[in-house]
Amino acid sequence: MMGVMKVQNDLRMEFLSRSVNEALARSAVGQMAAQLDPSLEELGDIKTAVSEAVTNAVVHAYPDMLGTVYLRARILDIGTLEVTVRDRGIGIADVDEARAALFTTGGDERSGMGFTIMEGFMDTLRVRSAPGRGTTVVMRKRVTPRPVR
Repeated sequence: MMGVMKVQNDLRMEFLSRSVNEALARSAVGQMAAQLDPSLEELGDIKTAVSEAVTNAVVHAYPDMLGTVYLRARILDIGTLEVTVRDRGIGIADVDEARAALFTTGGDERSGMGFTIMEGFMDTLRVRSAPGRGTTVVMRKRVTPRPVR
């Protein structure tokens, strides 16, 4: 039976849905993840997934206006990083369709690979959304303990 995971550390931030803030979110979560002593590959995976989630919120949630993106990063007691990216934007009508590779509502310059990338780089990905109410993406990655030298 899985017990309730204890939170070892908790970071919360909110920022305007400007693309320049994607780097801020990526850095903040990277610093938080560094507390788990990840490999460079694990750290890169985490930062890439965060970039995708924040970019989705910036590009898709608030297409014609500025909104707020809410980010939370938690370190759980099993060496796991949990990252939540939430918006109160236009929402996603069909989450399954949006999670399909190559699907995009962002025009020709978007690849439609955001959720696919997040899924590939993190251990778990949950997406909840409702039209007109916003989207919440919750990702987890367990960082493999490295041998002590």
